[in-house]
Amino acid sequence: MDSLITAAARALAAGDPLGALNRVALRDDAPALALRGIAMAQLGDLVRAKALLRRAARAFGPKEAVARARCIVAEAEIALVSRDLGWPAKTLDTARATLEAHGDRVNAAYARYLEIRRLLLIGRLDEAERTLAALDPTPLPPASRTAHELVVAGIAMRRLRTKPARAAVARAARAASQARIPALTAEVESASLVLNTPAARLIASGEERLLLLDEVEALLGSNALVVDACRHVVRDARTMVSLARRPVLFALARTLGEAWPGDVPRDTLVARAFGAKRADESHRARLRVEIGRLRTVLRTLARVSATKRGFALAPRRAREVVVLAPPFHEEHAAVLAFLADGESWSSSALALTLGASQRTVQRALDSLAAAGKVHSFGRGRARRWMTPPVPGFTTTLLLPAPLPGG
Repeated sequence: MDSLITAAARALAAGDPLGALNRVALRDDAPALALRGIAMAQLGDLVRAKALLRRAARAFGPKEAVARARCIVAEAEIALVSRDLGWPAKTLDTARATLEAHGDRVNAAYARYLEIRRLLLIGRLDEAERTLAALDPTPLPPASRTAHELVVAGIAMRRLRTKPARAAVARAARAASQARIPALTAEVESASLVLNTPAARLIASGEERLLLLDEVEALLGSNALVVDACRHVVRDARTMVSLARRPVLFALARTLGEAWPGDVPRDTLVARAFGAKRADESHRARLRVEIGRLRTVLRTLARVSATKRGFALAPRRAREVVVLAPPFHEEHAAVLAFLADGESWSSSALALTLGASQRTVQRALDSLAAAGKVHSFGRGRARRWMTPPVPGFTTTLLLPAPLPGG
């Protein structure tokens, strides 16, 4: 390995992509292509980065399996940051196995963390937790330990375990301080911000207030019947009923929950559940059918009683009924919530994560774009969506330096 390649690799490992490019920008040999690709990724030019890494992987000879595997790991992270969640996971797993077989524990562990981060994005928490449990971060360098703790924090946040999440973020901050990589420090700060930013709105007895993540955790453990509009479930401390695939029933449950302890007029329920401006006899008949279905699915949690003017919700075990909603009033709040991470998403990745059709997501994106809340770049399958960038935003992408010939 020549001195320029070594110096460029060290610059990348320290989070200095410009320093790396100064050394290898004019070279087209395989090691230089790989390092240029990672540098371009750290600078945010993901399309150019992917092309350089693929060229590098092809240029490495058959005896340089480790170098090719490192290129694949780097490309996998670019896919993750680009929210290309359809990128072949088996390819990453094969690369990880190659790295492990050749003793490259650091990059093999990094490949595992990429796999876990993908599982988190698509909501497969149990699988992510099992994969993480097999990893020991102790012998890894500070940058890898930071990645480990950020994954631990991500799982804990999604499990609504705020104390373990805060502890993991604190450990990540200490490791990032030792690593002395600005982009890594920015990623830890971003994770910390999530814990100190309103995560939901509480709607109870006609009043609203914002909740932090730890307050949401306390609410879900309390003696309240919660109509959760973030996950489309109805739950108390002992039982949870999912209405994610039954939007009409959930709309009825939420409307009744927002009005508790009062009742809701039939015309209001028709408008909220069916979108009808005027309720006719067919709407009222359909409402009776849907209310009957709601009574059936919520029978262990609450009663749905008829009143003179409509219907009311009465919890069986809980002391009160509250609605937990996204933190801002927005028709397409779920789409905005995922775009709020500052990364770019394809409509197909959003559809996969949200469990919705791609056409539904595309209509939401078009509406948000018309309102100036999101913008896109690229065309066709390469089109990506994101919220307007914050000035001075530092990319969270941090790839391990693929030192050639290892």
